[in-house]
Amino acid sequence: MIDSRPTDTFQPGDVLNNTYRIEAVLGRGGTSEVYKARSEISGRLAALKVLKAEFSANDDYLVLLTREEEIREIRHDAVVRYSENHRTQDGLVYLVMDYVEGPGLDRKLREGPMPADDLLTVCRRVSEGLEAAHKRNIVHRDLSPDNIILRGGDPAEAVIIDFGIAKDTNPGAQTIVGNEFAGKYAYAAPEQLSGQTDARSDIYSLGAMLLANFRGKSPDVGNNPMEVVKRKGERLDTADVPEPLKTLIDRMAAPEPDARFQSAAEVLAYLREHEGETDPDATVIFPLPRTPTPKAKPAPENLPQSAPASAPAGAPPRKSLGGRVGLILVLALILGGVGGYFGGLFDGLVGPSYPVADPYQLTVDKPANGAPHAIGHVPSEQTRAAMSNLMTDLSGTADLTMATGAIADSWGTDVMATLSELRNLEEWRLALDGNAAQVTGETSDADLHAHLIKTFADGLPGALQGSAAIDLIPVFLAASEVEAVLDHLADCGPLATPGVTPVGYGPQSDIIVAGKVADTATRIGLFDELSTIAGERKVVVDVEVLNPTLCLIESNLPNAPPGGIGVDFIVGDRNEHNPSGRFFVGENPIIDITLPADVVDGYLTVSILDVSGNVYHLLPNLNRQENAVAKLRDGQSGPVDVRVAYSVDEAARNNRIGFTVDDSSLGKSKVIVLHSEEPLFGGLRPTSESASGYATALKDHVETNQASILSLDSRILTTAAP
Repeated sequence: MIDSRPTDTFQPGDVLNNTYRIEAVLGRGGTSEVYKARSEISGRLAALKVLKAEFSANDDYLVLLTREEEIREIRHDAVVRYSENHRTQDGLVYLVMDYVEGPGLDRKLREGPMPADDLLTVCRRVSEGLEAAHKRNIVHRDLSPDNIILRGGDPAEAVIIDFGIAKDTNPGAQTIVGNEFAGKYAYAAPEQLSGQTDARSDIYSLGAMLLANFRGKSPDVGNNPMEVVKRKGERLDTADVPEPLKTLIDRMAAPEPDARFQSAAEVLAYLREHEGETDPDATVIFPLPRTPTPKAKPAPENLPQSAPASAPAGAPPRKSLGGRVGLILVLALILGGVGGYFGGLFDGLVGPSYPVADPYQLTVDKPANGAPHAIGHVPSEQTRAAMSNLMTDLSGTADLTMATGAIADSWGTDVMATLSELRNLEEWRLALDGNAAQVTGETSDADLHAHLIKTFADGLPGALQGSAAIDLIPVFLAASEVEAVLDHLADCGPLATPGVTPVGYGPQSDIIVAGKVADTATRIGLFDELSTIAGERKVVVDVEVLNPTLCLIESNLPNAPPGGIGVDFIVGDRNEHNPSGRFFVGENPIIDITLPADVVDGYLTVSILDVSGNVYHLLPNLNRQENAVAKLRDGQSGPVDVRVAYSVDEAARNNRIGFTVDDSSLGKSKVIVLHSEEPLFGGLRPTSESASGYATALKDHVETNQASILSLDSRILTTAAP
C-alpha cells in the first residue's frame, strides 16, 4: 500500500457507482491508478484500475482498456482474473479485477537474492499462466518483477498481473502502442526495441526476471539508447547461477529468438525433466568445476641423484638437487610473505587443495540504505574469515567459495585493503574477475570523498588492476537543478515548486511540481527527467493538463484576481445540473454565469476556448450586445444567474448561442469570465475567431488597460465519447 495524495482521482472512503468503496491506493502510472476496493454488496475485495480523467475520453486508451478486459477469457490461477469495465457518473472509466494479496517480486528483489528453488517454482507457475495466455494469442509484453505477485508470499502461488499493453497476435489486432516499443528496458527482449514481439519475448522477460531476483539486483542495461541496444545483443551473465537454473535462464534469455525455448510449454518440459536436481541444502552459490587435483608427476628417469660413490678423491662434494629445491622454496616463502599466505599460494603444500575456478570472480556490494553482501571465490580460509568478519561488522552477509585460480599471490590482502577503504561509503561495489577489478561508490561526505580520490589516484591496492569511480552526492538537491528541468519543459506558463526550501531539497523531501501543461506527454516528461535527478526522493507532478489552445490563451490572460463569479453547467435535454463539467457526444451543454451579490456594476466578457483552437464569445456578441452588469441584473439584488449558452430549442427560437457535443473535437474547453470597469476591446469581437487572433487582441488590450480589469474567473468544460 502507498499513501494517498490529494491529487489522486479517488480517496479512501469514496464509493464508485454505489458498489465499490475505495480502501487504499495500490499504485500510480502515467495513464492510470490502481486502488484496493471492497464491494458494498458482496464484501469481496477487488483491484480497480482507473484511467486518469484526461484519458477517459480518449478512444485509443479506451480501446486499450477494453483489450485488457477481454483477457478475462483466460481462465488460469496464475493469471489475474479480470471482470469488466465501468464508467462513473463523472465519466471516469475503471476496470475491475481480482485483488491479489501478497508481495510482488519487485519487493522481493529489493529485499535481496531469492533461493534458486523458489525461482524454479515461480518459473513453473508463471510459465503455466503464459501458456494459457499464449494459447489465446495474447502476449504480455511487459513481464517484470512488479507484474508478478506471490499470493500469500508463496512462490507456488505466483500470479501475473497488468496486461495493460498486452497484444493480441491475431492478424490486424492493435494496441495503442502499435508496433512501437512496449515494456521495461531492463527485462524487455532485444527484438522489442525494434517493435517485434511474440510469445518468445515473454519467455525472455521471464528469464531476465529470474536472474535479477536470483542476484537481488535489477539488470544494468546502460545509461543511453546506444548502450541499451549494445547490451541487449549480449548474452546474460549467468556464471554465478547454479544448475539447473543457469541453463534454464540461458535458454530462455538468448538474444536471438530462435535460440530460445520457443514456447512456455518447452519451458515447462525442461522443468519437469530437471525437477529435483537443485540441492536445497547447498550453500555454494558459485558452482565450480570439480577438476581433479593433479597427481604428482613421477621423477624423470635421468634425473641425477646424489654424487656417485666413485667420485675422484679430493673433489668437493656435490650438493643434491633436493637441497637446491629446498633453498628455492625457502626463498619463495620469504619473497611471497604474507601476500602468498592470504592468496592461498601454499595451500597445496600445507593445507587443503581447492578446485580451480575459471573465471575467478568475486562481487562485494552495499546498496544505498541496505546491508552489504559478498558472493564469489576466495583463495584461502584466512581471506574468507577476514571478509566474513567484515560483512558481519557491517550487518551484511557472505556466500564465499574456496577456489584456486589465475590470481596474484597478494590477491586476498589487496582485496581486503580495498574493502577497508570502501566500508564507510553510503553505497559501494567491488567487482573482480581475476586480478581485474572495478570499484564504484557514492558518498555525501566531502572529506571522505577527497580521501578516497587521493587513495585511489594511482590505482587500486597491490596487484589489482582497475580504477575507482567514487561520486560525491550532495545532501541537498539544488532548487536550480529542478528549475532547469521545469524551464526546459514548461509549455503552458511557468511551473511552480511548492515546498522547496532556500537550500533546496533534503534527502527525504518530495519534489512537487504544480501548474499547467499543454499535454500528457509534457507531464510524463517532467516525471521522467525529475526522476533522473531525484535520487531517493519522491516526484509528484501535480499539474493540470490542458491543450495547446488553452495554453496559448493562458499565457496572454490578464493578471487579475478571482472575483467569485460562478460558472454552472446544465445538461440541456434533461435540465440536470452537471457538477463534473463533463459532457458526452450528443449532449447539449447549458452555461449559466452566477453574479455574486456584491458585483453590481462594470461589464462582463464571457468566452469559451474550444479544444479545436477556436474562441466563441458568449457575451457580448453580435446577437447579444448588452453586457453591463446593471442591465444583466435587471433590477435584481443578491446572487443572479445570467445564461450565456442555451438549450438548442431556445437558441433557435431567440437567436441565442446553443450547441451540442459532436465527436469532431473532444477534450478540454475553458469558459473565461472577465469583469472590467469598462467594455473590453473598445468594440465587439466576432462571435467566433481563432485562438491566436483572440490571444493577440487580448495581449494588446491588457498592455494598455490592465488596471480596468477587476477579476478573472474560469472553469473547464470537458467533452468526451460515451
